[in-house]
Amino acid sequence: MAEAGVRIASDALQGVETATTVEVRDGDRVVTDGPFAETREILGGYYLLDVPDLDAALEWAARCPGATRGKMEVRPVMEFDIP
Repeated sequence: MAEAGVRIASDALQGVETATTVEVRDGDRVVTDGPFAETREILGGYYLLDVPDLDAALEWAARCPGATRGKMEVRPVMEFDIP
């Protein structure tokens, strides 16, 4: 990915036991130790790629070592209009 020039960023994440969750309730910040949801699947890291379309993203995802040991979820980045 780096050699092809499509990788923007990538990082591994520490385990869910290190997670801290933040939410705002009635204008107050609430901080909770631990992940936000009970689940068997966890996010172990991410790759941020600059590719032309979903087909290219899927091709790169299939090349990641994690795809042979787990699942790779592919999503576009949300872009917001600035008012």
